[in-house]
Amino acid sequence: MKKILPILLLLLSITAAAQETEKPKKYYAFDASYFYGTILEHNPDIAHLITDHPNGILLSWNRKFFGIEEWSARYNYPDFGYSFIYQDMKNPYLGENYSVYGHANFYFLKRLLSFRIGQGIAYATDPFDPDKNYINNAYGTRFLSSTYLMGNIRKENILEGLGVQAGITIIHYSNADTGSPNHSTNTFTFNVGMNYILDHENLPEYVPRVKEKYTEPIHYNFALRGGFNTSGVVGSPKLPFLTISTYADKVLNHKSTLQAGAELFFSRSLEEFINYKAAAFPQLDTTGEEDAKRVGVFVGHKLAFNKTALITQLGYYVYYPYTEYVEQVYNRIGLQREITDNFFGSVTVRSHGANAEAVEFSIGYRL
Repeated sequence: MKKILPILLLLLSITAAAQETEKPKKYYAFDASYFYGTILEHNPDIAHLITDHPNGILLSWNRKFFGIEEWSARYNYPDFGYSFIYQDMKNPYLGENYSVYGHANFYFLKRLLSFRIGQGIAYATDPFDPDKNYINNAYGTRFLSSTYLMGNIRKENILEGLGVQAGITIIHYSNADTGSPNHSTNTFTFNVGMNYILDHENLPEYVPRVKEKYTEPIHYNFALRGGFNTSGVVGSPKLPFLTISTYADKVLNHKSTLQAGAELFFSRSLEEFINYKAAAFPQLDTTGEEDAKRVGVFVGHKLAFNKTALITQLGYYVYYPYTEYVEQVYNRIGLQREITDNFFGSVTVRSHGANAEAVEFSIGYRL
């Protein structure tokens, strides 16, 4: 799950409140859950860190939507909010994690089933240290990207605003290759808790969705993506990268837009990795003169929540002279926000399978 992008849905939850054309009354709810589970052995390199059953608490604050904002009706009236997780990893080398998130709740089966995705930042009390904590090869930095997925059977407003929920949660911690080591952890848990709706006596009715056809002609986009990452070798420095992207998009409806394009990659960390391999393993074929540039082609999808959108893309390096670094197929996932009618910004994670290479901060222009 390293591909999960840092700050995914945090931007969405922050901007959702600014997407209305009107100023309707806002309704809020909060919930609290206790969870208990186990760390999944997704990589044999972290087996020594799985010694007990982690537990913790999850606290959430939600804003509820009833369809006055037209986009919310298209998604069956979701909630957007913020959450906090305290997790005791039940291992002396992993310590404890404290995390804050932006999240979204989506509802199904007459709102008895909810699915939540949260993205945020975690603080690890005991990260890797070459002298004091070299056993922890899961967290290479003190601050981590964290994602959690939660599915609940949920019943609200059973008695004077009080309700209950129970289900399962998967919590992921990783630094997305901003430091090494970075084997990450995924915790599978069972959770149970209660929820409460403020001002529950005056909740409005849900506004029915109005269906209409909507499309746009093909548009062309240009984007610059950059940031810092490491080569994945313990002790390697954080170095800059730059990606130049150009692509076309076709709007199918209010929700979905298809994308296709190409991009050019420049990576100082890949250059560092080539030099490291040439110096450390002279018996291998790496000479240090290999070209570190890559060219990729990709297809993608944009799922729009008014001015904010979830971006998912799948690509392939058609020019990749040095193939010992990462896989040739890559994927990108993240959030994009319209700044003006033409300019947009985004935060994405580019990964290769389960291996995240970089967190990308982008600025783009749409013709």
